[in-house]
Amino acid sequence: MRILVTGGAGFIGANFVHLLVREQPEVDVVVLDKLTYAGDRASLAPVAERVELVVGDVADAALVDSLVARSDAVVHFAAESHNDNSLADPSPFVQTNLVGTFTILEAVRRHGVRLHHVSTDEVYGDLELDDPAKFTPTTPYDPSSPYSASKAGSDLLVRAWVRSFGIEATISNCSNNYGPYQHVEKFIPRQITGLIDGVRPKLYGTGENVRDWIHVEDHNRAVLDILERGRSGRTYLIGADGETSNLEVVRTLLEIMGRDPDDFEHVPDRPGHDLRYAIDASLLREELGWRPRFTSFRDGLADTVEWYRANEAWWRPHKAATEARYAELGR
Repeated sequence: MRILVTGGAGFIGANFVHLLVREQPEVDVVVLDKLTYAGDRASLAPVAERVELVVGDVADAALVDSLVARSDAVVHFAAESHNDNSLADPSPFVQTNLVGTFTILEAVRRHGVRLHHVSTDEVYGDLELDDPAKFTPTTPYDPSSPYSASKAGSDLLVRAWVRSFGIEATISNCSNNYGPYQHVEKFIPRQITGLIDGVRPKLYGTGENVRDWIHVEDHNRAVLDILERGRSGRTYLIGADGETSNLEVVRTLLEIMGRDPDDFEHVPDRPGHDLRYAIDASLLREELGWRPRFTSFRDGLADTVEWYRANEAWWRPHKAATEARYAELGR
């Protein structure tokens, strides 16, 4: 069996490739990645001999068609995914997330190939901080940023191609991931690497915003379950009941790293910053029997801190440029 993984040199995609190589050695893995700033060849270095890496754009129709034609399944991670970047310039998000997904859909339609499309809970907008509700597969879409709008559009394209053309496809919407190989622009690795450098963490606004955190390995095990046993046309929500405020995340990281839990600074809040995300993953648990390995968010964070401490050579080349961009934004 040959599986094409788009965006397989990015954070979640690279971790999925590692999992696939480790647990299904009989599978041939092909990675398509543009190797933008968020895609790193070094993330695949430990499995380089087992993986075919094709450097290219998911919106390149001829290239995508040639790769899909020799694949048995496609797992589509490729996406522009940073909210701040989408506010500064939405155009790459439209090109990659919408045009790229359309390109994948047309290729799998031509060749009759199974597709799993990886998406985000941000397509649903946000919930009130004191609202007991959680997102479900039937929650109406209400995106609030160019990033989440482009992902919502890509989800709807997949649903339309299933209904209109009968392609075999599933969708997953996952809560916020953390873990190894996450770019230092993201919230948790930015704080970890800053603390390693002796820099005080920066917190948007009051820090009351809540995210439903999940370790990337738990997310990818769910993706693998859906790929193997999910029902075509279904949307599965992936979450590990990890609701935590940004303030709690920062304080937990400070404690893990031996610092005063209040040793951080506030910076201006991001425009349109969603208040709370929360995932109801009961369909995934009941239908496919999935369960998270990291049931303690603190344990998952401690594991992640150790990875960044042990892999400075991986993240160090990106740190200065990332902080320069944030400095321009005043964040």
